[in-house]
Amino acid sequence: MAATTEYIELVVGNERIAGTILAPRRRMPGILFVHGWGGSQQRDMLRGRHIAGLGCVCLTFDLRGHEKTLEQKQTINRAQNLEDLLVAYDRLIEHPGVDPERVAVIGTSYGGYLATILTSLRPVRWLAMRVPALYWDEQWQLPKQQLDRPRLMAYRRSRLGPADNRALAACAEFRGDVLIVESEHDEHVPHTTIMNYRSSFIQAHSMTHRIIDGADHALSSERCQEAYTSILTGWISEMIIGDRIGHLS
Repeated sequence: MAATTEYIELVVGNERIAGTILAPRRRMPGILFVHGWGGSQQRDMLRGRHIAGLGCVCLTFDLRGHEKTLEQKQTINRAQNLEDLLVAYDRLIEHPGVDPERVAVIGTSYGGYLATILTSLRPVRWLAMRVPALYWDEQWQLPKQQLDRPRLMAYRRSRLGPADNRALAACAEFRGDVLIVESEHDEHVPHTTIMNYRSSFIQAHSMTHRIIDGADHALSSERCQEAYTSILTGWISEMIIGDRIGHLS
């Protein structure tokens, strides 16, 4: 199915950030991509083109503090980036090709963390997270660059649950389908963090957990990038096909 491409701007307060909508030519599920800290929408656009071809409307965008707004990286905080995500979500479901009851959010690292919080604020049917990072709830307004890195790594190695963390609490309330993709040799998100997320999805309709062998946090090798693309597109295809069958039965 051919996809159309629309370059858009998202208005957050008095600022504008770039986004791209990739859409088929009829009303379909919406897919929202959220990149990680220090990333951009570029990798997401490549995967979005594949997924749009399955019959989905995909929106990718650059969080503030990245790409055209890189000068804000030292001052941007989690509250502001969550606002970016909310604006992007609302723009996606406004698209005439999107079914607002069939929305998937795909987040990487920091983007995965923000995506889980989004599920407590907006309806999300499917949630995919690659190497989801975790942050303590306090210092929410502190610029992200100023968070204590050694303390953060120690926090991520701790056993935590929904009562300890806002993102994990959102996971505990989520009732849709979940995909978690872990890197075998992740230097930023330890296995304990992944298991904290996984064990928090106590009401999820389904849970899929995959580990990319030999992968680091950034998926530095092309082999690992391809492995993730295969996992993600396969899972999205399964979710969409299953959803269509359910609508026909």
